Amino acid sequence: MAFVEIRNLSVAFGRSPALRGINLAVERGEAVGLVGESGCGKSVTWLAALGLLPASATVRGSVLIDGTEILGAPKARLEPVRGGRIAMIFQDPAASLNPVHRIGRQIGEALGLHRGMTGQRAKAEVIRLLDQVGIPDAKNRINAYPHELSGGQNQRVMIAMALAGEPELLVADEPTTALDVTIQAQILDLLTTLRRDTGMALVLISHDLGVVSETCSRIAVMYAGRIVEEAPSGQIFTHPNHPYTRGLMGALPPLSGARRRLVAIPGSVPEAAHMPQGCAFAPRCSAATDRCAEVDPVPLPLTQDHSAACIHARPYHQAGHPSHHQAATTRERAMQ
Repeated sequence: MAFVEIRNLSVAFGRSPALRGINLAVERGEAVGLVGESGCGKSVTWLAALGLLPASATVRGSVLIDGTEILGAPKARLEPVRGGRIAMIFQDPAASLNPVHRIGRQIGEALGLHRGMTGQRAKAEVIRLLDQVGIPDAKNRINAYPHELSGGQNQRVMIAMALAGEPELLVADEPTTALDVTIQAQILDLLTTLRRDTGMALVLISHDLGVVSETCSRIAVMYAGRIVEEAPSGQIFTHPNHPYTRGLMGALPPLSGARRRLVAIPGSVPEAAHMPQGCAFAPRCSAATDRCAEVDPVPLPLTQDHSAACIHARPYHQAGHPSHHQAATTRERAMQ
């Protein structure tokens, strides 16, 4: 049984669908990358799962933790989950931290809420957490305000606050946004080290396949409120099947070898209120056919652990995986 299992999760704001049937599982200790352009629904997926969307949002589906349903659970049941079992680091640490409170107090509040720590015991744990995330001179930095720290240091403070509840899963929402390349690498290395040392699972949300490629063992690619491809990270890069995944890869600069011209994906993610008929990616896809405007594809198995939501996706054979014929038969049944 997966630690967290999201089943057929749908979210609408008024008549605008933000999520259209998300299915995603996270095993204990696993690192999963959730990738896609802004507006694809990556953040909304986890905000909905944790009950953090406004009451005006219509949320349907199922979110299971160790087999227990939490979607729609009352606040009293969700409080131990949010921050305790699942912690989330939001995109902008400067906006997430309270500018009028010292960072030590803010981390201390999380310790009091989730672990009942107060006084000198809480202060010692705050210092330990700041040391753990690489904040220098932690004994004195606990008295700093967010504006007295750099962007990278504030991100480390947010990670320390998330760790305060000793979560089993950390959801990092664009944790390297607005940071320079060197600091980005440091934050990603820190997340990898923390996952290894604590045994927690990690969901890394990003718009950049390159960011998640070395951090995550499995990648789910989102587009227009759906997961359009999911596979182990190695297979995503060696056998990308969805045109959107290939488009994201085409926009990545090569790390070695000859220089090449980067290829941008034309257009933009469709607005939720004006979703095209058929495949949502078809208006931007160079491989689209007339049938793409008629069929709204669902994720279909290409191998045992690789799926893609495209009518042009082609199964492939690997040792220990279903044969081409078996996978194709499964795919045909799913299309019926």
